[in-house]
Amino acid sequence: MHLMNAKRSRLVIIDFQARLMPAIHDGPRLVANAGKLVAAARLLDVPIVMTEQNPAGLGTTVPELAEAAPAIAKMSFDSCGAPDFIDAIAGDEDLILCGCEAHVCVGQTALSLLENKRRVLVVQDAVGSRTPENKEAALRRLERSGAEIVTTEMVVFEWLRTAEHPQFRPAARLIK
Repeated sequence: MHLMNAKRSRLVIIDFQARLMPAIHDGPRLVANAGKLVAAARLLDVPIVMTEQNPAGLGTTVPELAEAAPAIAKMSFDSCGAPDFIDAIAGDEDLILCGCEAHVCVGQTALSLLENKRRVLVVQDAVGSRTPENKEAALRRLERSGAEIVTTEMVVFEWLRTAEHPQFRPAARLIK
């Protein structure tokens, strides 16, 4: 394990969709934290990849995050089942995952990425499920499988590394 590095990271936003979010436990807080990650990624030039599960059925990405990146539509729960997703994450960057649902699309995506020897970090305060039990079970399983469980603040401050970073003030304001 090593510190996250903005130059070696890619933020992956999975299925924060309008019709799904009202059913997600603590949804508004999760969306707000994902928004902080997006803003920090933009400040620090971290590439962003975003998916939408069955957008015809579940709607498009919530307005707060819709501008983060062009969404990759998928029908498979595992984002790796979408060829456009595989193309978008080509390389060896650390993959910072947030989204819904922790025990379905986020979980299956993380497990596939781990099988393919990618470093996966799941942002626990920016992933959700309909029930806390499903989220907790997913996070335990993912951690046992090799994913690192982190928080929004851990990501932002590891990307910055120092209070002398030129983007420190605007990035730190995102957290307060």
